[in-house]
Amino acid sequence: RPRMRALLVVVVALLWTPSQALLRPCMLQAPRVALRALPLAVGSRARAPPAGSRGVSMAAEAGAEAPGPEDLRASLGTVAARVRAAAEGSGRAADDVRLVAVSKTKPASMILALYEAGHRAFGENYAQELMEKASQLPADISWHFIGHLQSNKAKALLEAVPNLAVLETVDSAKLATRLNTVLEGMAEAGGERGPLAVYLQVDTSGEDTKSGVDPAGAPALAAHVASSCPRLRLAGLMTIGAPGDADCFGRLAECRAAVAAELGWEEARLELSMGMSGDFEAGIAAGSTSVRVGSSIFGARAYPAARK
Repeated sequence: RPRMRALLVVVVALLWTPSQALLRPCMLQAPRVALRALPLAVGSRARAPPAGSRGVSMAAEAGAEAPGPEDLRASLGTVAARVRAAAEGSGRAADDVRLVAVSKTKPASMILALYEAGHRAFGENYAQELMEKASQLPADISWHFIGHLQSNKAKALLEAVPNLAVLETVDSAKLATRLNTVLEGMAEAGGERGPLAVYLQVDTSGEDTKSGVDPAGAPALAAHVASSCPRLRLAGLMTIGAPGDADCFGRLAECRAAVAAELGWEEARLELSMGMSGDFEAGIAAGSTSVRVGSSIFGARAYPAARK
């Protein structure tokens, strides 16, 4: 019996050693397979962005929960109903006010969910984020650029986003001239497109953190765009305003009157882009024709710690 036990131990050892050798790679490989599968599960809620993205990655980095397609459609429907009610309450037709869904920091998948529900007007604040998203999404989206644009980013933005419907943040003659020059160059190279609609961004609050031309300087800037920038079409004025200060909207309406007088235009020819999630109904009551609503549709934005 002792000899039998010893022989059995030797046999088991011989069999176990090659089994370990065969099993070890599998045991080591299993965690790697699981790790590779993890982004696929996360991707069902938030698509991973290209390297250097300032937008799609933000919610993912902060671990924010993204609302599903049904929640997004419900939120859009609620906001759209409020916009229509506010328009009618101000004596206008329900569809006289455009709703721009601001998708800053949100993944392309969330925009697509609203696109599939029939919405087409979307706004972005960052040039790089807009360029990345536009390349992933349908070409008939009407993009509104609503963030500060540096002149040296104009060429890249215009070339990458042919369906840029409105650039809402022209705040200097330098930027207007640069946009016009880029568009002329694109036309000469065979990239012809109609005049780009632009809004003048007006600083109606006087806050240091807000961009925009001073209201007193808006008529001169408007004249420059109308007379010296044939590749641009002056379509309106835009303001952000100060939180809780509805007078900012009245100031923009007054500024439109001054601009229209300078150009000899009817005021109605110039749109007013004013009002966001917290005050779009007040903006509509003051005459807004386009509101920019983000968090009330897409949920709160989640920024990396460095941007808070």
